[in-house]
Amino acid sequence: MRIDGSGTLRASCVLCPNPGPMTLDGTNTWVLREPGARSVVVVDPGPHHERHLERVARMVQEQGAQVTQTLLTHRHPDHSEGARYFSELTGSPVRAADPGQRIGGDGFAEGESVEADGLALRVLRTPGHTTDSVSFHLPADDVILTGDTVLGRGTAVITGDGDLGDYLDSLARLRDLAAATDARALLPGHGPICTEPLVKLNYYIRHREDRLGEVLGAVDAGDDSVDAVLARVYADVDGPLRAAAAESVRAQLRYLIKRGDVPPELLPE
Repeated sequence: MRIDGSGTLRASCVLCPNPGPMTLDGTNTWVLREPGARSVVVVDPGPHHERHLERVARMVQEQGAQVTQTLLTHRHPDHSEGARYFSELTGSPVRAADPGQRIGGDGFAEGESVEADGLALRVLRTPGHTTDSVSFHLPADDVILTGDTVLGRGTAVITGDGDLGDYLDSLARLRDLAAATDARALLPGHGPICTEPLVKLNYYIRHREDRLGEVLGAVDAGDDSVDAVLARVYADVDGPLRAAAAESVRAQLRYLIKRGDVPPELLPE
């Protein structure tokens, strides 16, 4: 992997062959290692795709190293489902914000440093896409691993247990971190690396604000249901992405209801 023409020594990506409308090219499994060290940290082993998981484990072993910690950015199966098999392959504990995803490992404390043989990752809680989403700052490479909070291509979906208000706060925190640390890149859970972090994060925030304006406009025009707002605001979205767009509409309406901008009757329980 190369960032702005220079190689990064600590982070490498192994792409899982699970492409799709929601996973883009597949899930990015990130392998982190201090140069010359024997301990490796793996972020998001991916779905239960045995060949992929075995490939990651074998790659680490062939480098004369060992996976000592496996970290999950969030609970979605395309990031976490393979964690148990990967733990069996490597003997690594699995750490996650969601207690149900942990395997012999702990949760995360905001701002804590996850360390492995000289490697240091700082934890940043970034809920919104899901309630348990986290990101990891790797200061030595000036990069941030974002899971599904920020994708390499397109925009993230706010799922049923996510929250748009939390998501906007998380994007603002990531933007502040990227600015304060002069981050070189965002390493996403799907899609290519982003070498212009502030441009990407500002776009994400602006995109969400624009969508909220379109949803408000739809309600003002008389749309009084999720389906009606969906038909107007996401008229160009069809196929398997239609359900994801409906989730986004629900998240936007929940946010606007909480803010008092639209009546709660638009989103009956």
